[in-house]
Amino acid sequence: MRVLLVDDESLAIDRLKTFFADIEGVELVGQAGDGDEALEKIQQLTPDLVILDVQMPGKNGLRAAADIDIEPRPEIVFVTAHEHYAPDAFDVDAADYLLKPVRFDRLRQAVDRARRRRALRAAETRAGQLEEEVAALKSGAAPRAHDDDGFWVPERHGQRRVPIDTIDWIEAARDYVLLHTSMRSHLLRITMAALEERLAHSPLLRVHRSAFVRPDKVTEVKRSGRSLCLVLQGGAEVQVGPSYVSAVKGALNFD
Repeated sequence: MRVLLVDDESLAIDRLKTFFADIEGVELVGQAGDGDEALEKIQQLTPDLVILDVQMPGKNGLRAAADIDIEPRPEIVFVTAHEHYAPDAFDVDAADYLLKPVRFDRLRQAVDRARRRRALRAAETRAGQLEEEVAALKSGAAPRAHDDDGFWVPERHGQRRVPIDTIDWIEAARDYVLLHTSMRSHLLRITMAALEERLAHSPLLRVHRSAFVRPDKVTEVKRSGRSLCLVLQGGAEVQVGPSYVSAVKGALNFD
């Protein structure tokens, strides 16, 4: 996967370069320091993925993403120190939204998600199979899911339904939560207490005051003293809070 880095801070670029050196299957093809330069580099280099800062001099990352007009369009992963840009970021179909300082496990998960989205779009272009399946499902008049089976998340032109059974894990992001699926993340404004009530009878398990995970997505449990850390498919690492250790051990059936 060919990657373009866009950030006006050299330290942020250096941090990303260090992380990408440990992610297999990627090639850093260039970097840019503002939105206008990013658009030029995207046209010249046709990257598969753009890691795009939001706040930059001149044209910011959100405006630059909206102005990308090449096909196939690269996947976009936004990085920023400010969570309030997240709704706008997902309005331009970002694959993911990472808060600074970027963590390695979250970056790797974002890259994996971008790969899956890229592969899916390529499959759609080659065969059109997904469009045919959607048409078949519509003609079959499948029953509508109950509201308790998912969340409605706001988007620029309306709302999108995110079924609970597609969510791999959830993390708090200050006044919001991020619903992480295999294809993208969705931003939802809800308290963790209200979220726990909604998920009481779902497969998602609360493992920290700021996180839920789907137990069948856990591939490894790391120990450090009495602390536990769950490694999920895709590489995300989720810390287990001290008061949730017993419940996690029970759910995963280990001592």
